[in-house]
Amino acid sequence: MSSTALPAAASGWRWLPLSAAVIVLDQLSKVWMVHHFFFLERVRLLPVLDIVLTYNTGAAFSMLAGASGWQRWVFVALALAVVVVLLVWLRRLAAATQGLIACGLALIVAGALGNMLDRLRLGHVIDFIWAHWGEHYFPAFNVADSAITVGAGLLLLDAWLEARGGGGGRSARGGA
Repeated sequence: MSSTALPAAASGWRWLPLSAAVIVLDQLSKVWMVHHFFFLERVRLLPVLDIVLTYNTGAAFSMLAGASGWQRWVFVALALAVVVVLLVWLRRLAAATQGLIACGLALIVAGALGNMLDRLRLGHVIDFIWAHWGEHYFPAFNVADSAITVGAGLLLLDAWLEARGGGGGRSARGGA
C-alpha cells in the first residue's frame, strides 16, 4: 500500500457508490424475503437452485451458529475492523489505474456491512439462495455473501494478472 492517501475523487473511494447500491439491494432482498416467505419455506427456481428463507447466527457455512450468542458481537467487531482496513486501502488506490482491485474491495465492504446490519438489527443473518446438485446442498447465502465472493474473486484475478504481468501490477502494491 502507498503511504499516502490520494484525493477522495481520484482514489478507490470512487467505487463506494457500488458498495452503497449492493447494500441497498442486499437489504431490500432480505426484507422482501421476510415479508413473502415463511421460515424454511422453499421454492425451486431451477433444478440446481432453490429460494428458502433461513437464518444464520454463525459465520460462513453456519460456523459457530450453535454458540450462546457471543458470536454476534465478535462478527460485528470483525466486520467493522475489516471494513475500516479496506476503506483505508481503497483511499490509497488510484481509481483510474486500479479499478479491478478497487471494485473487489468495494464489493467486500458492501457484503461485510450488509451482513453486519442484519446482525445488529436481528441478531442473525438472513440467507435465502440455496444452490445444490442432486442431494448435495451448498449452505444458503444472500446478496451480501455473493458480493464478498465476487469481490474476493476480483482480488484473485488482479493478483493473477499482476503475476502474469498483464496489467494488474500496480493495484496489489497500492501505489501509482
